[in-house]
Amino acid sequence: MKRYWSRLLALVLVVVVGLVGCSTNEVGALTGDYSQDTLTVVSALRTALNITEDAPNKTAVQTEARKKINDFAARYQRDPSISGLNSFTTMRTALNSLAGHYSSYPNRPVPKKLKDRLEQEFQQVESALRRGA
Repeated sequence: MKRYWSRLLALVLVVVVGLVGCSTNEVGALTGDYSQDTLTVVSALRTALNITEDAPNKTAVQTEARKKINDFAARYQRDPSISGLNSFTTMRTALNSLAGHYSSYPNRPVPKKLKDRLEQEFQQVESALRRGA
């Protein structure tokens, strides 16, 4: 009888862990729709770039931006139907620039020159998405 209960408990634990592991549907997570996900990431990055230095939620916003960068790269960089698009290559350039700044200078504000370049690249991405490229 003891053996029966231990196997039943093991089975229940496996099912619970499996179900909890599969339900990673986070708020704001990427959906799989490339155009919508790209616009979501651009919006989050603009928020991170425009936040003031004395804002109380600055670190949380920057952490969310880093997470969006990583999620976007992990989801789309190996998809050959997307990796050749102009919008994707421009987006990756912007993401790499911002991620490089965050990793090299985590406590420094983003320089105005980099902000201006990122904004220009975001506009190019949005324009390319409207064209379907």
